[in-house]
Amino acid sequence: MGQVAKDFDLTETAVRQWVVQAERDAGTRADGLTTDEREELARLRRENRRLTEDVEILKRATAFFAKEIR
Repeated sequence: MGQVAKDFDLTETAVRQWVVQAERDAGTRADGLTTDEREELARLRRENRRLTEDVEILKRATAFFAKEIR
């Protein structure tokens, strides 16, 4: 790995991490998330954040309109 890192001007740590991630993606390692799982997790976190914001907006709107009716 050392020579590959030097050839591409990378750190050995970066190359090692790529190899480990490739092994996870290939199913030969089970000590972390695959790339697909990481992408899905990021998508779900974005969706959760958006839905949480939507709920907050609806709560504020409900409170506002409740005041207007009184």
